[in-house]
Amino acid sequence: MLSDLEIARKVHLYPIYEIADKINIPHEFLLPSGNFKAKISLKFYEKVKNNPDGKLILITAINPTPYGEGKTTTAIGLSMAFWRIGKKSIVALREPSLGPVFGIKGGATGGGYSQVLPMEDINLHFTGDIHAVTSAHNLLATLLDNHIHFGAEPIIDERDILFKRAIDMNDRSLRTIVIGLGGKLNGPAREDGFIITAASEVMAILSLATSLKDLKKRLANILVAFRKDGKPFTAGELKAHGPMAVLLRDALKPNIVQTIEHTPAFIHTGPFANIATGTCSIISMKIGLKICDYLVVESGFGADLGAEKFINIVSRIGNLPVDGAVLVCTIRALKHHGLGEDIRALRRGLANLGRHIEILRKFNIPFVVALNKFASDKREEIKVVRGYCEFQQVPFSVIDVYENGGEGAIELAQEIIKITEKKSEINYTYDLNDPVEEKIRKVATEVYCARQVVLTPKAKRDIERINALGFNNLPICIAKTQYSLSDNPALLGAPTNFDITINQININAGAGFLVPIAGEISLMPGLPKNPNALNIDLDENDYIIGLK
Repeated sequence: MLSDLEIARKVHLYPIYEIADKINIPHEFLLPSGNFKAKISLKFYEKVKNNPDGKLILITAINPTPYGEGKTTTAIGLSMAFWRIGKKSIVALREPSLGPVFGIKGGATGGGYSQVLPMEDINLHFTGDIHAVTSAHNLLATLLDNHIHFGAEPIIDERDILFKRAIDMNDRSLRTIVIGLGGKLNGPAREDGFIITAASEVMAILSLATSLKDLKKRLANILVAFRKDGKPFTAGELKAHGPMAVLLRDALKPNIVQTIEHTPAFIHTGPFANIATGTCSIISMKIGLKICDYLVVESGFGADLGAEKFINIVSRIGNLPVDGAVLVCTIRALKHHGLGEDIRALRRGLANLGRHIEILRKFNIPFVVALNKFASDKREEIKVVRGYCEFQQVPFSVIDVYENGGEGAIELAQEIIKITEKKSEINYTYDLNDPVEEKIRKVATEVYCARQVVLTPKAKRDIERINALGFNNLPICIAKTQYSLSDNPALLGAPTNFDITINQININAGAGFLVPIAGEISLMPGLPKNPNALNIDLDENDYIIGLK
C-alpha cells in the first residue's frame, strides 16, 4: 500500500470555495490562504447562530500506545461516511503540533484513505495559528521581564513567577534554564523554562474563547506572577492583553480544509489532552453545529483524559451538547494492555476497554465501540472483542477507514444515527462548587478508579492560595500520563489499588480552569531516541519525504 503522503499527493483537491459551498458558507465569509485552505470570518457565526444545532459526536479511545490508535483517522472516516448516506457532516480536529510531528507520533491528519488535506501544509505551518500562539505567549513573557528589568511598579517577587516561555517543539533541555546572564544590561538573572506551545494557557484561551472580546478578557486574566506584597499580578495589569490579542486576531478564526473525499473539515487550535483540554476550538464547534447534521469532534487520548475534560470543562464553558460518542480501540492496543502479543494478552487487555466503557456510562453518553481494523488483525481476535462488547451490552462496529475511506465506516455511522435518536443529559463528574480537593478526588476515583488522592505539601499550599484568591470554583484539568489510567505510565490495563499523587496545582485564570499535576508529567516533552525528524527531508525534486 502507498504511504500516507503518497496517497495524499495523488488526490485532486477541490478549490476551498467548492468545499464551503457544500455546507452553505458564503464566499464573502472566507479568507483563503492559497487555493485549498481558508479561514472563516467570525461574522459568519453571527449569521447562523440562531440555526438549530446538529448533533455532536465525540471521538475518544482506550489508553493508547505511543504510536496512537487512529482516533483522527476514525473521526475523518466517520464524517465521510455520513456524507455517503446522505447526511451533512463536518469533522472538527485540532491543529498538529510540530513536537509530535518531528517526535515519535508523527502528524495528525489521519492516514491511508481517511485523511484531511493538504496534508503537508496542515502538519507543518498550516495557517500560522500555532506560531501566533507562540509569539503571543512569549510577548507576555518578554513584557514581564522588561517590567522587572526597569523596576516598574508594582515590584514583582522574582521567586514567584508563574509564567514560562513556550516553543512548538519537543526539547527537554529547555525545561529548566537560567536567563539574564551576562551582566546588568541583560536583566536580572533568574531560573526560567519553556513549555510546549500546546500546553500554553494562551493556546487554551484561544480554544475556549468565543469572540475577540472574550479573547481579550481571558488574556487579561492570565496570572503571571505575584508581587512583593503577595498580591497576584496579571497580564491585564501589565497591559499585555491588547498586543497579544493583535497577534491572535486572525488565529481566532477557524480553518476549513477538505477530507480525501472532498468533504469539509474544520481544524483549529491544538491543546494536548494529557496536559490541557485536548480538543479543537469552541468557536469552530459552535459554527459547525449550526450548519451540519453531525459534527464529529475528536478528543485527545483516552476517555480518562480527552473525554473527561471535554465533558467537565469544554462542554460547560461552550454550552455544547454531547449527543453521542465513539470509543475507539485496536487489537494492537488491547494486546499492549494485556502485556503480550497473543490472544490471551488480547483477552487480558479487554479490561482497559471495560474501564473506558464504564467512564462513558458514568457520563450518561450513548456510544459505540469501534474497532479500528489493521491488516494484521485476525478474524478470531475481532470475534473476541465483539463478544466482549456483546457481554457489556454496548453497540460494536468494525471500521476499516484506513483502506476504504468513508465506505469503511458506514455501519458505524448508521449505529450513531440509531443511538442518538433520543436526547440524553450529561452527568458531570463534579459540581463546580465542590472544594478543589473534592473535584480532584472525584475525577481520580470515579474516572481513573484510583484508591485515593495524595496531595504533596506543595499541592496543599497551592490549594490554600487558590481558595484565598477565589479561584476555587473553577473546573479542574488534571495533567497526567495518557498511557495509563493511573499517573504511572507503566501501569497498563486496568490497574487497581493505586494512588494519584498531585505534586502541584497551576492556576490558569485566563483559560478558566485549574491544572493539578499528577505524577511525573512534563509540560515540555522530549524527543525519543530515534525521532521522526531524522526521516523527514526534501528529495531531489524538492518534495517533502518522510512526513507521516
